[in-house]
Amino acid sequence: MTTEEIADRLVELCRKGDFAAAQSELFSDDAVSIEQHSTPEFGKETKGRQAIKDKGEKWNAMVEKVHSMDVSEPLIAANSFACTLNMHITMKEHGEMNMAELCVYTVKDGKITSEQFFM
Repeated sequence: MTTEEIADRLVELCRKGDFAAAQSELFSDDAVSIEQHSTPEFGKETKGRQAIKDKGEKWNAMVEKVHSMDVSEPLIAANSFACTLNMHITMKEHGEMNMAELCVYTVKDGKITSEQFFM
């Protein structure tokens, strides 16, 4: 898959809320996920597709309700792309909140090798 095909597919799956399918289908086995800030729940860097999927399951367990979610069209470069993710959610321990992130992905050999989130 090309970078553009991967970007379009990722956006399609994320708009459906199917992040697990996106990770299974599009991420390399040794992908890295980098958060802007280190947190006790997630740390700053997660290595490996399975660990990234596990991190997603932890996140889902913390969310009480997703009120709305919007994923932008991707902005594509040669081997990377970015999109924005805006969510209005209720967290189990922190209440209702709005989140806005810039999500940046790197692609190599037809798979996502890294993702990084900026708030």
